[in-house]
Amino acid sequence: MTTYAESLLDQVPVIPVVVLHDVEHAVPLARALVAGGLPAIELTLRTPVALEAIARIAAAVPEILLGAGTVLDADQAKAAASAGAAFLVSPGSTPSLRAALRDTGLPSLPGVSTVSEVLTLLEEGWTEMKLFPAEAVGGRELLKALASPVPAARFCPTGGVAPHNAADYLALPNVGCVGGSWLAPAALLQARDWDAISGLAKDAASLR
Repeated sequence: MTTYAESLLDQVPVIPVVVLHDVEHAVPLARALVAGGLPAIELTLRTPVALEAIARIAAAVPEILLGAGTVLDADQAKAAASAGAAFLVSPGSTPSLRAALRDTGLPSLPGVSTVSEVLTLLEEGWTEMKLFPAEAVGGRELLKALASPVPAARFCPTGGVAPHNAADYLALPNVGCVGGSWLAPAALLQARDWDAISGLAKDAASLR
């Protein structure tokens, strides 16, 4: 399992957000991202193979920062941690979900989409969070508006972030990294074009 001393948001400029339908894609995908200079992945728990994919990557590609995304409840948080995830991400947050994330002992990015949710997390001691769905809830303009009155909060905006606007998000003082689904598009996964994915990873890594 990858460990790190600094903020989760400061590891890579883009965390690849991946939906896998074929578990055989897991390890070669992880290796392709590492080869491209982007040693991180957020595997979403949206498919039946997600937990097995996490376990395979944890065993075969220990140098990657391995996360589980779309964590919706305590059972998923525990299962992802047991499978080998090194961090957890949720699209939103409730008191019980935040407690479950804490109970795993793993770094986590609970999701927020409003100022009140940001303040709630800050009151509970969270300073790093996921803004989701970023573009739909105000994107860069919302983050700019938050930077001055709520300087303690730092974000990983995800949802609508793409190559054409990722650098603009990363230029904001309260953004540590972004989540991007463009690093592992379904067509490239289906074609097993790992070189192309490595190329996308290289481009994303150069954003910082």
